[in-house]
Amino acid sequence: MLGYIWQCFYSSCLRFWLKWFLRILTGRCELQRICARCKAGALRTSQIEYSLKSSKSKVLRAALSLKENDLEDHLAQIIREKRIKEQKDPTFKGNLRQCLLQINGYNNLFEAVEELRKEVFDSENEEHENMLLKLWDLLMPSEKLESRITKQWGNIGFQGDDPKTDFRGMGMLGLTNLLFFSEKYTDAARQVLSHANHPTLGYSYAIVGINLTEMAYSLMKSDALKIHFYNTVSGKPQMQDFHQVYCYLAYEFDKFWLEEEPESIMEFNRYREKFHDKVKGQLQVTEVTLIMTVGPEK
Repeated sequence: MLGYIWQCFYSSCLRFWLKWFLRILTGRCELQRICARCKAGALRTSQIEYSLKSSKSKVLRAALSLKENDLEDHLAQIIREKRIKEQKDPTFKGNLRQCLLQINGYNNLFEAVEELRKEVFDSENEEHENMLLKLWDLLMPSEKLESRITKQWGNIGFQGDDPKTDFRGMGMLGLTNLLFFSEKYTDAARQVLSHANHPTLGYSYAIVGINLTEMAYSLMKSDALKIHFYNTVSGKPQMQDFHQVYCYLAYEFDKFWLEEEPESIMEFNRYREKFHDKVKGQLQVTEVTLIMTVGPEK
C-alpha cells in the first residue's frame, strides 16, 4: 500500500518538479538527459518510452503510436515542444529517432505477428502446401514422403496423418517458425529432431515447436521481448527478428529438456512452464539478448 501511495505521489507531483529542477540545473529536458547518459539499447529506449508515456504533453505521448512516414515531422514537433537547440545537442535527434523506430517498430511487428497467427493453414493454398512439403524435405532429406496425408508426418512430430490440424492454435505463424528454423539452421534443426526421436527422452518435435511459437507470441504480447529487441535491433524490427527468437527458444528448449531428463513426455507441461519461467527471468535483465548459439553436435 505504501509503495502504491508513493508511486501515485511521485507520478502526480514529485516527478514534475524533479524534472523542472533538473531542466533548470542542466539546461536539458528529460529526453535529452536520457539520451546523454544511456548508451544505445534497452536501457535508453525503455527510459525514453516511459518518459513519453508519462508526459502530460499530447505531442510526446503521440510519439508512441507513429507511422514511419510521420516520424521526421513528429521529431521536429518534439524538438519545438521541448525548446531544444539542436546545435547544442547535435546527437539528440538521431538518438531519439532510433528509440522511436524501436518503440513503434515493436508495436508494428506485433501486429504483423498477430496477423500471421490468425492466418489459417489452407490445403487449397499452394504456398501453404509448398511450405509444409519443404519442411519435410529439409528435416527428412533421405526419406521420401509417400503421400500428402500419411502417418509419416509422425516422424517429425505431428499428431495425425494431416499436419494441418496441428496449426489451428498458432495458424501460419507456427508453420512459418518451423520452416524458418529448418531453413536458417538446417543442421541444428535436424539435430534437435534427432533428440526429439530419442527412445526415452523424446518428444513430438513439431507439436512442441508449435507450442514454443505460442510461447514466443505470448512473450511478445506481454511486452517481455521489448528488452531483447531494443538490445539487438538498432531500428525497426522485422518479422525475421521474431523468427530468430523462436529459433532461440526451440534450440534452448531442446538442451533444457535433455538436461532435465524428464521421466516421460507426460511431464511436458511442467517442464514447459519451468523453461518459460527461465526465459522470463532472463528477460528481466536489462542487457539480455536471446541470441541462438549453435554448439557441437551430441
